[in-house]
Amino acid sequence: MCPPKIALLGAILESNRFAPPAEMHDFTSLTWLSGNTLMDEARSATPKLATEFAAFVRAMDATGDWTPVPCLLAASHPAGPVREEVIEEIIATNEALLFAAGPLNAVYICNHGAMVAEHSHDPDGLLMSHVRKVVGPDVPIIATLDLHANISQRMVDACDLIVGYRTNPHVDQIERGEEAAFSMRRILASGVRPKVAHVKLPIVPASVTLLSAEHPYGTLIDYGQRRQTEARGEILNVSIFGNFLFSDTPDNGVSIVVTARRDQRAAEVLAAELAEEAWSLRTDFVRELTSVADAVAMSADLDRKPVIFSDAGDNPGGGGSGRTTELLAALHAAGATDCLYGSFCDADLAMDAHRAGVDGTFWAHFNRSADMSGPWAKWDTAFAAEAEVLALHDGNVVGEQGMTAGRQLELGPSAALRIGGITVVVITDRTQTADPVFFQMFGLDIATSRTVVVKSRGHFRAGFAKWFAPSQIFEIDTGGLTSPVHDRWPFSYLPRPSYPMDKDTTWTGSADRTSSSAAMLVAVSAT
Repeated sequence: MCPPKIALLGAILESNRFAPPAEMHDFTSLTWLSGNTLMDEARSATPKLATEFAAFVRAMDATGDWTPVPCLLAASHPAGPVREEVIEEIIATNEALLFAAGPLNAVYICNHGAMVAEHSHDPDGLLMSHVRKVVGPDVPIIATLDLHANISQRMVDACDLIVGYRTNPHVDQIERGEEAAFSMRRILASGVRPKVAHVKLPIVPASVTLLSAEHPYGTLIDYGQRRQTEARGEILNVSIFGNFLFSDTPDNGVSIVVTARRDQRAAEVLAAELAEEAWSLRTDFVRELTSVADAVAMSADLDRKPVIFSDAGDNPGGGGSGRTTELLAALHAAGATDCLYGSFCDADLAMDAHRAGVDGTFWAHFNRSADMSGPWAKWDTAFAAEAEVLALHDGNVVGEQGMTAGRQLELGPSAALRIGGITVVVITDRTQTADPVFFQMFGLDIATSRTVVVKSRGHFRAGFAKWFAPSQIFEIDTGGLTSPVHDRWPFSYLPRPSYPMDKDTTWTGSADRTSSSAAMLVAVSAT
């Protein structure tokens, strides 16, 4: 028997509807790989590409012979809606490579799942449906997705198995890539196609409420895994997707996707049960933010344990600019000391620091060349202060903790600046500070800092767990394109009514799980 011939491809972008569009250069500067170049990168010791993609390849290599058909893997940092011509190029390129490959045994798709295009809401589903059309109905397709994916029925219809992350912060990407590979082997060996059930709920929580180690999201994920175990092998996968609020699409909402090995009915019953459990927890998807004033006061309180602040309104990992100055300016004005702040994404400021050199001083102008006509203008305000250059770096580092551990990072020319009692890390390429390496590459000591500020929504929790317990972590209510406060945003496409925006939203699930699957259809209304 010939080794299975498996195509690999993907398009990775988390779209914030309110952020500037994702251009072609956003992809080509991060990941735009195909052919042998893609496979070489996936098999490298410190790959630059998506961790789950590399894990899938390694797991396939370790479990037997196979013939990979590396198509196009494209990825951008989180940004706004992708330009139509870019997603069209991604789809057309993959279609051409799939056609050229001839008959295939299977396809692996590595997407994020929360992409939006300029004129369409579901480019992820569009790509998957095109792949299905090319390979036909008999070829298994397995996809891995971020747990912030906005699941469309088109995605579900195109795939035999959708494997979602189970952790937030995302530290299980290796396991999910391996799961996809092991499932691929089993499906090909058995010849039995899985059965998938999908239930969407009218709940659109903000990402700050979707921590997998805390209630309610963690409670729901744990419940799903327990029920999968109790199914004694019939349930292949349970994935509970929290949605990405800022995508603002008709497909937003908590989604339950259950895949059974053979029994469609088993998948439907469990999906309905988990959906009812999720609905019962809807009022718990809330998060209290800390005001900027309170954050400044905590920073000055020497009787407190050290704290780490999430600049929640400006998370580059969710489409934020990484350039808002609200919290920095407030801490500086208050005379904060023993404070690390990172990372401010400003290429001009980084180059100013490199020109000044280590030990040099200069007047640091933050946002000197910010585009004041774009969507970031409201928050990317100017700030200036005298700065001393403590250290410089080229920005090429390998992640050490959390979701970037072992992954090559290219931050561009970077600098550590002392501004009063605050040490500010400045980088060139817009990236969230989820890993302590952003500070450690300059020799900065996190352990001796009383206050650490990170431009990251939640992934820093895994990266900085060594120094900060959950009780020392605070999400600050700052302005920016990732503010998790629903009523600050002019949503146009979210399904309405939805909780928590519409408090009186009702949802009717299955009252009788033993009846036909038609009874599991849902109705949404506002009373």
